[in-house]
Amino acid sequence: MRKTFIDTLIELARKDPKIFLITADMGFNVLEPFAEEFPDRFLNTGITEQATVSMAAGLALSGYKPYVYSITPFVTMRCYEQVRLNVAYMNANVKLIGVGAGFEYGVAGATHHAIEDISLMRSLPNMQVLCPGDNLEAKALLEQSARHHKPSYIRIGRNPDPFYHAEDSKIELGKASILNQGQDLAIITTSNTLGLGKAKLEAMQAEGKNPYLISMHTIKPFDKEIIHKLIKEEVEIISIEENNIIGGLGSAIAEVIAESGQAVKFKRLGIPDEFTHHIGNQNYHRKRYGLN
Repeated sequence: MRKTFIDTLIELARKDPKIFLITADMGFNVLEPFAEEFPDRFLNTGITEQATVSMAAGLALSGYKPYVYSITPFVTMRCYEQVRLNVAYMNANVKLIGVGAGFEYGVAGATHHAIEDISLMRSLPNMQVLCPGDNLEAKALLEQSARHHKPSYIRIGRNPDPFYHAEDSKIELGKASILNQGQDLAIITTSNTLGLGKAKLEAMQAEGKNPYLISMHTIKPFDKEIIHKLIKEEVEIISIEENNIIGGLGSAIAEVIAESGQAVKFKRLGIPDEFTHHIGNQNYHRKRYGLN
């Protein structure tokens, strides 16, 4: 997904001379093609995430369209005050690109685990939160968000991702993507759990069942309509996210259900309210939390 991001950004930058890319000493073997083609629109600030976000806000308020690229905890949590005040509060057109969703940097320990970022960024006024589940979603959301002159957090995967969508799929920012039209049960995923949802769908289809598979690639603005549709059809819902279940996808769905005044069976799958003190790859952590 990182290659999809940089390839798409290069395409956008060829058309728009205001696009600017900044990294805080990250993105080696990823960002070089952009830096080589647009040396005057690329800046490596070193390990200064707070200052980097402030620079990006200044560029945005001067008419540029900056993208800040880093490992997810470093572009969201380490500089949260600057994101909140300099970007979100000022409604500055800054795109924050967080790479390594969930436990994709699992072996690096808790400092690199991205399990609170959706919750944190979703709570900020003015901030769009986009969590593509495959490369087609990443490309579509990057292109569409570039037309929105507002702050955005875009959570992308570290690893090469297969294509779960058909190539002609319509992917629309703010609208959930229905990958399988089902009945009785809906599996709703976001970000890098789309593959888990696809595997669960195939396992259930092998048992003669046919659930919905829905990719909620846009967490904010949230597609309430699809949830209301499932409630009306009395479809049970399961959410899957590689994020804390507090404040993320599951919370967003629960809020819609609670405010609807109607009842539907609902189960959240995600990271419980705890830190992990274990070291291991993504699959190791997924197994520990019942996401495998």
